[in-house]
Amino acid sequence: MSDCRSSQTDLPASSDDMLLLDNQLCFPLYSAANAVVRAYRPLLDALDLTYVQYLVMMVLWQQNAISVKTLGEKLYLDSGTLTPLLKRLEGKGLLERRRSAIDERARELCLTEKGQSLRERALTVPAAMMCKFDLEVAELVQLKQLCEKVIGKVAN
Repeated sequence: MSDCRSSQTDLPASSDDMLLLDNQLCFPLYSAANAVVRAYRPLLDALDLTYVQYLVMMVLWQQNAISVKTLGEKLYLDSGTLTPLLKRLEGKGLLERRRSAIDERARELCLTEKGQSLRERALTVPAAMMCKFDLEVAELVQLKQLCEKVIGKVAN
């Protein structure tokens, strides 16, 4: 088995330096993710959605009548996280959880009319976020691709 460090030339010289916060990749990723979620908050407050609820709604606006399992796979969320989240969205009248016509054991998520109409109000969110990022489109595309590459390498 090869040592992945052997091909990396920019690693800190000493093992003590390996634990310095300034030398960590995870911290700027974590901080950037938190900053992005905070930037979304006022936009999503106007829609009465949390960031994760917004992600669920975007999936449903793209593909209505999706299984809970498929939604979890798309968003990298487990059922323990999804179940209370979906109950809250159902309580807001945005979606319904139904038994699948194909497999009665599976639950299917379907947008209500209210959930469908919320999409129109949410159309302003991506453009507002683009302004907050203030990056060139090519930079945003590159950032997205790098994030997807990281997810592909480290996600189970």
